[in-house]
Amino acid sequence: MSVQRDSEIKAIQGMEGTVVKQFFHPHNTLNGINYSLAQFSLEPGKSSSKHKLKSSEIYYILEGEAVLSIDKESFKIKKDDSVYVPPMSEQSIKNTGGGKLRFLCIVEPAWKASDETILE
Repeated sequence: MSVQRDSEIKAIQGMEGTVVKQFFHPHNTLNGINYSLAQFSLEPGKSSSKHKLKSSEIYYILEGEAVLSIDKESFKIKKDDSVYVPPMSEQSIKNTGGGKLRFLCIVEPAWKASDETILE
């Protein structure tokens, strides 16, 4: 078993403009998982860079409001909403609320830097 505590995970600056805490990934989990789970945050008015991944993703909004753009569509999302993002989709998320936006991303197969392309 592997327990990850938010208070013990160091936040890092994400390549696409977010702040990231990596909870589970094959490199830090003993049971050989094939996915990754990370918490992201964005300050009010900020957006992630447009990017795409070779993996599929699920966004789950923990706190705040946002517009998630996937290819040519935009979705207004808020706390407790979730969205599936297909592999190789152009995507970005913008914090449209008055407070911090926090969300989880489940990536399958697990996120790798070499699988992400920043488009702007």
